[in-house]
Amino acid sequence: MEASSPLSIPQTPQENPDASPKPFRKSFVSSLIEAATLRSPSFKEDTYFISHLKASEKKALQELKDKLSDSHGSESMWGIPLLGGDEKADVILLKFLRARDFRVSDALTMLQKCLAWRKEFGADNIVDEDLGFKDLEGVVAYMHAYDREGHPVCYNAYGVFKDKDMYEKIFGDEEKLKKFLRWRVQVLERGINLLHFKPGGINSIIQVTDLKDMPKRELRVASNQILSLFQDNYPEMVARKVFINVPWYFSMLYSMFSPFLTQRTKSKFVIAREGNVAETLYKFIRPENVPVQYGGLSRPTDLENGPPKPASEFTVKGGEKVNLEIEGIEGGATITWDIVVGGWDLDYSAEFVPSTEGSYTVVIEKPRRVAPSEEPVHASFTSKEPGKMVLSVDNSKSRRRKVAAYRYFVRKPMVV
Repeated sequence: MEASSPLSIPQTPQENPDASPKPFRKSFVSSLIEAATLRSPSFKEDTYFISHLKASEKKALQELKDKLSDSHGSESMWGIPLLGGDEKADVILLKFLRARDFRVSDALTMLQKCLAWRKEFGADNIVDEDLGFKDLEGVVAYMHAYDREGHPVCYNAYGVFKDKDMYEKIFGDEEKLKKFLRWRVQVLERGINLLHFKPGGINSIIQVTDLKDMPKRELRVASNQILSLFQDNYPEMVARKVFINVPWYFSMLYSMFSPFLTQRTKSKFVIAREGNVAETLYKFIRPENVPVQYGGLSRPTDLENGPPKPASEFTVKGGEKVNLEIEGIEGGATITWDIVVGGWDLDYSAEFVPSTEGSYTVVIEKPRRVAPSEEPVHASFTSKEPGKMVLSVDNSKSRRRKVAAYRYFVRKPMVV
């Protein structure tokens, strides 16, 4: 029997807490993925406060500074002098120490190799280079908005390379591969330029990697080189790695990449199968900052107009119909709304219910099935009389719980 859950919404959107997901039985592949990727405790990001360090870690930091002073002059990274004696320099040095479990000699070797690589690669000036990858920007690798804690988010999607012509264009020979790797470093450097490099600040990014349609065999060489390059030269720059649209063969991919990953890196992994993308991303990123192709409300052009308007989240249980009621709309006012359901595949409708006695309900959008691939609904309506807007999402034909988000704006009538 269909259940209907009306939600009366005042004219200031309120966030509705997510319902707890129902327990489910793990499949063999899901268990295999968990066993392969989540053996270690969940990653805990460093605060970089010196007062939070153990005595042995403080000693290691000072020892690294002393050794670096003996072997180098005025070296810097990301515009920060490493021997400047300030907290920004300490953050960078602690990243190298943390990546090598505070083994000073190993951290110094890693740091020296990184400094040499940055000079040879020209990493300090790469952000301003035109590398000719305009058709890949916003598609293959790109920075887009922030997570709930303020980390910049970098999205990666390599499904475009399933097209043989595209693959040949980008990876056809060694020179093309080198140029692609240079562009990929450029994207990462843009993200790093958004970091604070200070204790208690935002000192790392979030990586979201879309594995849908990824040609695993063809991209093996490029993927291995990217992993190796990032691990060697960007220690502790990623707070979390979220893999979405994970295919059944992910366990094979993981076994392929595993030798290149440290245990600490593996502890940052989050896995989301196709169909659970929006639900997973919403745990870390607000829906107004999640790209529309992943079940969010954010389009690339939105960020050009300043911070996005906040959205409210809600859940639609299996077998449930939810009505969002936006009350208190004046006559002559215009209401504009956005609504999205992660994975859609349910019915959506919208109507305006006048509060004047004897008036008729106005059907704005008749009930229609929204496909999983569709983008958020964006619509508006100008009321002729006072009343309320009712947005309905009907999940009564499914047993699957879905996450959803909406936002709206009311422009009051002009006073003549």
